[in-house]
Amino acid sequence: MPNGGKSSGWRKPTPGLVVAEQHAQAGERVDIPKTRAVVACKKVGAAIGLKSPDMLLLDTLAAVAQPQDWEQGRRPIVWASNNFLTEQLGWSLSALRRHVRRLCDIGVIAMKDSPNGKRWGRRGDDGYIVEAYGFDLAPLAARAEEFEALHAVLQEERQFCASLRNTITVARRIIRAKIEKAMESRLRGPWRDLEEEFATMLQRLPGRSVSAQKLLDLVDWFTDLKGRVEEAFEAAFDWPQKSDAELVDNVKITQEEVALDSIEMTPTGTVSETHILTTNKPDPVKSNRFETKHAAGVVQDSVPSDNVERLDKQDQDIQWSTHTTRPKSDIDIPTLMQACPEFAEMARSLCGYLKDWNDVHRAAGQLRGVAGISKDAWNVAQNTFGPEVAAAVIALIYDKHATGEVLSPGGYLRGMIEKARAGELHLERSFYGRMSGQAA
Repeated sequence: MPNGGKSSGWRKPTPGLVVAEQHAQAGERVDIPKTRAVVACKKVGAAIGLKSPDMLLLDTLAAVAQPQDWEQGRRPIVWASNNFLTEQLGWSLSALRRHVRRLCDIGVIAMKDSPNGKRWGRRGDDGYIVEAYGFDLAPLAARAEEFEALHAVLQEERQFCASLRNTITVARRIIRAKIEKAMESRLRGPWRDLEEEFATMLQRLPGRSVSAQKLLDLVDWFTDLKGRVEEAFEAAFDWPQKSDAELVDNVKITQEEVALDSIEMTPTGTVSETHILTTNKPDPVKSNRFETKHAAGVVQDSVPSDNVERLDKQDQDIQWSTHTTRPKSDIDIPTLMQACPEFAEMARSLCGYLKDWNDVHRAAGQLRGVAGISKDAWNVAQNTFGPEVAAAVIALIYDKHATGEVLSPGGYLRGMIEKARAGELHLERSFYGRMSGQAA
């Protein structure tokens, strides 16, 4: 007898469903563990057209499947009812159907319909599926190696893009240093024209996703301008010019600096290596650098010097008090992930399934650098809000920055800290307001 699955209706065959069924048949012939299959798909989710809600549904379905369902000769079929899924995900029935259809069309799940159109199944005493109708996850097993190969290609492209962004950052700093030095010293040369051209080129930096070809074009533009600036600088002197290293104050550019300095042109899905603050204690350990600055009453937000043109100067000075009462929040993880889909997508790409607040805190620690929030500011937020609320705050700021609602994440975080100190921060309103906006 069926065990209560809601009727899924009769499905008209579509090209996507036909391909998904072919993948499902292939998946039955391989032995791929559930974790490997799901993680491989999620790592390339954005590249194959999945959105964060799609991956949330995929996580929910995979959580119901059992490890033995993924053995060779088996089909991992999930017969969860619509009521169960809508309650777990907080979605409407129409939203659930929409995301199920996308997963089928992209070919990561298939549908096995029963004669009466209902989802149901039963297991034997050994735990193996005897008969089942519902969501077939076998395509994930069939395409695991394909997704892993695609992820390797994407990683190579991301590393190449990171190298190009590093080259652009170095060129920008040298150009800025030499133009400013020449104008301060009143050297002869077309410095006003070069400064205007440099400003125009800075405005051409893309806001979000960008291809490797676009970065190559940017490298050519900045390299050409750098060459002309160096020629003008050399022509203005009768003695040898200073080295590039001296002009940029011997600053060694690290991956974190590149991420902060070029955040406006970071491609979607690219993650720079950042410092990760993790702890099992209720209050994260403060860095020595933070404690030293707190003794003076000020924490300096460490951002690259030429990033000041994009950030409000106040973003760099965050003041707080250890006597501030920490705000509390009733936001749970499903609400956070639904209200902040951009954060959810990147967090799952980095850390996999986020099962508790420790995982959310770890993901926030990695993504705060991508959003342009320094390690010191992150430590201040944790001491002000506590680890869980601080992670939720970073998720909110990351999402707003990714959608263009917040241009200065450091300044936005500073404002939230000030509101918390004054007892005026209402975090739930922000999250539920975003969810209402998404529903509209």
